[in-house]
Amino acid sequence: MVAPDEKLLDSARIAWRNNSRCIGRLFWPSLELHDARDAASAEDVYEACVNHLRVSTNSGRIRPLITVFAAASPEKGGIRIRNRQLVRYAGYLLPDGRILGDPEQLSFTSHVLSLGWKAPANPSAFDLLPLLIEIPGERPRLFDLPPDCVLEVEIRHPFLPWFADLGLKWHALPAVCDMALEVEGLRYTAAPFSGFYMVTEIGSRNLGDSYRYDQTPIVAQRMGLDIETNTSFWKDRALIEINTAVLHSFREDGVTIVDHHTASEQFMKHIENEKACGRKVPGDWPWIVPPLSGSACPVFHRYYDGEIAGPRFVRMRG
Repeated sequence: MVAPDEKLLDSARIAWRNNSRCIGRLFWPSLELHDARDAASAEDVYEACVNHLRVSTNSGRIRPLITVFAAASPEKGGIRIRNRQLVRYAGYLLPDGRILGDPEQLSFTSHVLSLGWKAPANPSAFDLLPLLIEIPGERPRLFDLPPDCVLEVEIRHPFLPWFADLGLKWHALPAVCDMALEVEGLRYTAAPFSGFYMVTEIGSRNLGDSYRYDQTPIVAQRMGLDIETNTSFWKDRALIEINTAVLHSFREDGVTIVDHHTASEQFMKHIENEKACGRKVPGDWPWIVPPLSGSACPVFHRYYDGEIAGPRFVRMRG
């Protein structure tokens, strides 16, 4: 791994600043870069990804980090990390039609199994998926993540003792790797980047969504709420407690996380900073407004500019 390139680092920071779907952009100047453009083999890429997880996780004190691999070429294409994030949990289709684990990862799990990945002998709802790495001109390679490079938080509630019995947990670091970094005509198709979670990303979406872990009705029933009628507000009340549990657990374990109200206030500060510099702030409203208590957050009550030119992250398809 070569020393960081200051121009590339500046471009990566600007790409974060330009990312219309990220509410955490106040901290864009703090992004660090690991320059891995000399990584030539799948093993090199894997080792750099493991290093990324360890450095960015930082024992829970999350450090925003991007690891950039070689730019794609028009002739050969580029390095690809086929996972959506460096850390995700497997999803298994059971014989009775139920899904064990993360339904979002059902297709990817099936794919890596077809490529030879061996699931644990006793599969669980939180089995770490392997990295699927492709080097141009070579067959895809699978690599299991060392357990010690993935920090996980067991979810418990400060006032509901039974919550721990649900057996929920989540990984500490969101590390996106299905987006390309585009800079001055170059396309870095492998550039995993990570910051820290906003609580609702885990509580409302990953654990709460009906098409993900779908814990909302389970928690509501344990709370004694009537889930047969919308007028009991069981979804709202259960989501509050799921998010309360996630925030409590991360903080108790010393893992960086932000609540959605604070994140919204931070984003408004980011807008003020950018305005003072004479810059527009692109924003994708459905992504900026938190999925819980949206109208109670200041980011709800305004419009945002569209995407602007410059270095950017672009989601890849295929």
